[in-house]
Amino acid sequence: MDVTTWHLEQTAPGDLLPAKPPRIEASVIRAEVPSPEFNRFLYTAVGGPWHWTDRLTWNLAQWEQWLNRPGMETWVAWHRGTPAGYVQLEAQDSGVVEITNFGLMPFAIGRGLGGHLLAEGTARAWDLASRWPLREATRRVWVHTCSLDGPGALPNYQARGFRVFRTETAERAVAADPPGPWPGA
Repeated sequence: MDVTTWHLEQTAPGDLLPAKPPRIEASVIRAEVPSPEFNRFLYTAVGGPWHWTDRLTWNLAQWEQWLNRPGMETWVAWHRGTPAGYVQLEAQDSGVVEITNFGLMPFAIGRGLGGHLLAEGTARAWDLASRWPLREATRRVWVHTCSLDGPGALPNYQARGFRVFRTETAERAVAADPPGPWPGA
């Protein structure tokens, strides 16, 4: 199947546009203790409906290596004590921060939380160096999304001030159905 990928960026903190308050009670809190088990849960619960499969085969050591790097952060949206979504940030060289994962749990989609979580996560990308003194100040925040993601993904990024800097379409082997949150079950 042909899959289109959009690469988007912000190049200044002022590019970030605010979101409306979510229609549900929510708080966004950093998961400060790297937890492969929790991150794998978030990855499958959020990405299962959207063909997120790249990390399904990772073992514990691979998850630990991924999470235990300076400048890697997981921010979780909580609704009444329940995780509702997350945004994962990866500090890269030269003041670049990538939003490597972003999304909502199925129950939270359509409740106005996506814009709020993306705005909070992007703001944390812009001030990431304040929590990691050996990292350079953020000069660029980027993310990619594709035609397999939810229909609100690209419009949400653009509504928060991200601009497309590259678009590519490639043929990709994709299962007829996404793996869902219980791959292999």
